Amino acid sequence: MTSADAPRPPLLTLTGVAKTYEGGTVALSGVDAEIRRGDFVSLVGPSGCGKSTLLRIVAGLIAASAGQVRWHTAGGARPADVGFVFQDATLMPWASVLDNVYLPLKLRGVALDKAKPQLMDALARVGLADFAEAFPRELSGGMKMRVSLARALVTDPPVLLMDEPFAALDEFTREKLDDDLLDLWRSQRWTVIFVTHSIYESVYLSERVLVMGARPGRVLGEVAIGAPHPRDAVFRRSHDYADHCAAVSAALREGVRP
Repeated sequence: MTSADAPRPPLLTLTGVAKTYEGGTVALSGVDAEIRRGDFVSLVGPSGCGKSTLLRIVAGLIAASAGQVRWHTAGGARPADVGFVFQDATLMPWASVLDNVYLPLKLRGVALDKAKPQLMDALARVGLADFAEAFPRELSGGMKMRVSLARALVTDPPVLLMDEPFAALDEFTREKLDDDLLDLWRSQRWTVIFVTHSIYESVYLSERVLVMGARPGRVLGEVAIGAPHPRDAVFRRSHDYADHCAAVSAALREGVRP
């Protein structure tokens, strides 16, 4: 599969989306973007440009002040299962890995004995099947993020929203989780919207990088990443990768220019 495959139908269209908080801070203004089914799209931009705010609007966690968030689904409704992975793992320290992953199903009233095969499958997908009974204090930072990812995956969401999930990790762990995430994306065919400050991470992961300008945030442009999948260390060392990183960097510099 490559990003040059036949165009996929749109899943989500953002038109003129704006957000002003109660204190008067204008976080977003006139955001226009289209996300296609099966896309892996990254949002990059300077700190404070509204990337996380936009992701929360897409998730339905907060409302836009203006504009339209249109889902191209039956009835135009947001998919019932939208997975969200936050920057912090946000695990319950008193609960086992299995119980942390169980939380979304528990809130739906699914009994643990019925949910357990689903829970173990989610843990297996992130390489933590052997740590089901461990507690967060026993895990490394990368393992905690895997638990958070498994919790988002346990409902088999068609859409996965990720807000700088690997930002606090060392570079080696981050690259490993990036590879694992791409493997999962290819096998599960999710639609992924990924927020990151890292130009290098955005290029490595994405089919398209949406570049946002300084607050009030808006999408200034798009950089298509035409490299085929699967991607690996060879791609990271290639001229193609360097050229795409330079293109995103140039677009970001333009976005913060006074």
